[in-house]
Amino acid sequence: QVQLVESGGGLVQAGGSLRLSCAASGLIVRFNTMGWYRQAPGRQREQLATITSGGNTNYDDSVKGRFTISRDNAKDTVYLQMSSLKPEDTAVYYCAALYGWGTDWGQGTQVTVSS
Repeated sequence: QVQLVESGGGLVQAGGSLRLSCAASGLIVRFNTMGWYRQAPGRQREQLATITSGGNTNYDDSVKGRFTISRDNAKDTVYLQMSSLKPEDTAVYYCAALYGWGTDWGQGTQVTVSS
C-alpha cells in the first residue's frame, strides 16, 4: 500500500516561511524519486522540485533559491521548505512519488500567502 500524507499547509504572510511534510509508506521515499507540485485555481499543475533516491535535486526556476526539497529516509518523509513566500505562491501543494510506470499523489494541502 502506497500512502502519502501531507501536512504543514496554511496561511502565511508574504515574505514568510512554511515547511510542508509528506509522510510516505513502504520505503517509498528511500527508493524512489519524490516531487512537489502545485496547482493554483485555473492553472496547470506545476512541478516545483524533485529529489532522487540518490539525493540529486532539481528545481523549477520560479522557486529556485527560495524552496528546498529534502528527505528523511528514517521517517520515510519528504519536505518542502518554502521561504520568501509570495502571494503568487498561493496554491494547493501536492507531493508525489514518481515511478517509471506512473505517479502516486498525496491529497494536497492548501498554502495561502497573504500580501
